[in-house]
Amino acid sequence: MKQEKKTNKNKQQKVKLLKLTSIVLVLMLAISIAIGMSKQSNQEQTDLVSSSIEKENIVAVEEKKSVTIHLMAIGDAMCHSQNFKDAYQASTKTYDFSHVFTNIRDKIASADIAIGNLETTFAGAEKGYSGFPTFNTPDALGYALKDMGVDVLSTANNHSLDKGYSGIVRTLDVLDEIGISHMGTYRSSEEQNELLIKDVNGIKFAFLSFTYGTNGIPVPKGKEYCINLIDETLMKKQIDQAKAENVDVICVSMHWGDEYKIKQNATQERLADFLFENEVDIILGSHPHVLEPMEKRTIRLADGTTKDGFVIYSLGNFISAQKQENTRNTILLDLQITKNPEGKISIDKVEYTPLYVYDKGAGKPQRYKILDIRQTIANYENGTDTSIGAATYKTLQTELAKIESIMGN
Repeated sequence: MKQEKKTNKNKQQKVKLLKLTSIVLVLMLAISIAIGMSKQSNQEQTDLVSSSIEKENIVAVEEKKSVTIHLMAIGDAMCHSQNFKDAYQASTKTYDFSHVFTNIRDKIASADIAIGNLETTFAGAEKGYSGFPTFNTPDALGYALKDMGVDVLSTANNHSLDKGYSGIVRTLDVLDEIGISHMGTYRSSEEQNELLIKDVNGIKFAFLSFTYGTNGIPVPKGKEYCINLIDETLMKKQIDQAKAENVDVICVSMHWGDEYKIKQNATQERLADFLFENEVDIILGSHPHVLEPMEKRTIRLADGTTKDGFVIYSLGNFISAQKQENTRNTILLDLQITKNPEGKISIDKVEYTPLYVYDKGAGKPQRYKILDIRQTIANYENGTDTSIGAATYKTLQTELAKIESIMGN
């Protein structure tokens, strides 16, 4: 009996020990799982942090890369009566200027940003289309410029008020509808105080524009904001505003100089010095209707550092019906601009494509066409272009020599 009780007691102890062992094992397993999950979570967090740091490093490396863009500039986009009559489509009673630009369209379209001077108004058909001396052009010219790749147009020039203040307003409305940015004329003082700033592939540009006058047409009283006149106080104010907005490049369009003179005057040189002294980077001149020289400068800043500056005193006519000497030759200017990892801007290369406004003659269909002079000469010489004759071929050779004489080869 005692032996039986002892045996039962041993069995009970073994059962208790077994239960205790099971509990310990379960607890150990639970602890092991918890530790494993904690390690996995920590590893995931570590991997996440490492991934984040790696991405930040990649971004930092990318941010330190240089950025290079091409800014292209054209001269005066004018429209004499001969030009819009050439563009008229009698069958549809509409206007189409596209044929004028077919020879150079791809070159301008290749630019990262393209800028020109709109020396006419889009005041609407109800005001009557007209050429010199008070320009009003079919909206179709604007659409053709946009289709060709023009991104920005300066609207401050001596013909801005040809159709009054309402002409300025409608011109800006049309450009907005087309999708071409603009500067130099405004619908309100608020617009005048809001600079045109564009980010071009990581390079931040401010575009400003000023004109010497409006051909004697008075600026409407109380609406002095509608046009930027060349006034050093206003110019400095807008330049300082651009600098305060931390732009990389300040590009100023200047409507200045003497008509039909292939050399800049003293006033142009003085104003260029003023602009460079105030840290403007690029100056694009217009108004003379002929080409004038260009110049690259080294600008010394107040802190003793230097930067590149560039001025072309006149880009000449881009499209017009003028026939005076040198008014039909022009260029497509190409500036290669780089922003280095430290944010310094350099103008690495200045190139140009010589152009010529070819006129087939009164009564000819698609009368006007802008030609790439060098390419047209080469195509004529190798027999792939029969659209011009020997006389035009010789004219192009003469005009090319004139352009290279003014611009440099």
